[in-house]
Amino acid sequence: MGSIRSAAQYLDVAPSVVSRQVADTERTIGLPLFDRTARGVILTEAGELVFEHGKRVLEDNALVAEQLDQLRGIQQGRVRVCCGEGFLSDFIQNALRGFVEVYPAVRYVLQVGGTDRILDAISNGDADIGVVYDPVTNTKVRSLAIARQPLCLIAPPGHPLLSRGRVALADCLSDRFAIVNKSHGVTHLVARVAADAGIAVAPLVESDSIDALIRFVTSGIGVSFLPRFVVEAELASGVLGAVELSDPLLAGASAHVIVRAGRRLPLSVDRLAGFMTREMAALRTHDGQ
Repeated sequence: MGSIRSAAQYLDVAPSVVSRQVADTERTIGLPLFDRTARGVILTEAGELVFEHGKRVLEDNALVAEQLDQLRGIQQGRVRVCCGEGFLSDFIQNALRGFVEVYPAVRYVLQVGGTDRILDAISNGDADIGVVYDPVTNTKVRSLAIARQPLCLIAPPGHPLLSRGRVALADCLSDRFAIVNKSHGVTHLVARVAADAGIAVAPLVESDSIDALIRFVTSGIGVSFLPRFVVEAELASGVLGAVELSDPLLAGASAHVIVRAGRRLPLSVDRLAGFMTREMAALRTHDGQ
């Protein structure tokens, strides 16, 4: 739900300018773009079509501009990346650090968010590349790379469940635990498995910060649920331990590199996505070790 006034503020123009442009477009196509309600406006089916067309035009313009720059010998561009917090260190250390050496003129906008925000940013054209954990099916995005990354129980050293080869989620929920909020793929997965088993999910702490979850575990308060690649440094230093969850849905979880479906990718976006796929630890298929 939106409004003409908020759109005008975003564009820094008078509301009458936006209203006139909408009215002109509606006259041209012979259909209304919006349904007007007391709370604001929402896109009609025709409005959705025009909106999607507009996004494709902007994307194609950016693609042509980059290709023309390449013909002029100007090797530069801007790539917008949106990823989950758990991928951030991996992306910067293993992908971005090497990529900037090869393509020094490219600039970046780096956004961090949960699964829902990343899917929205990619499908709406607000980001070029997304890195997301086990997203729900969305016809507006496509995955360029998928790597199995099972969800794990993350616990303090010496926790009795760490001695097992694998552990069921039901065996972990009696402990005090922290979990990311409901906008993240991890919590979607845990909630589905718990619901199928008839178990209530009642975390002691719910947070949008993965660092807060790690500190919750390393302080000895309780356990949490994260993929192994998120806590590689802590595992290496021995401040916490991890064991895979055996529930099929959790064992089959995966990391994805996503882009908008149907989009022709600019060269800078395509090359960065390929570099990420090759270099990021999260995008190497987990071998169970």
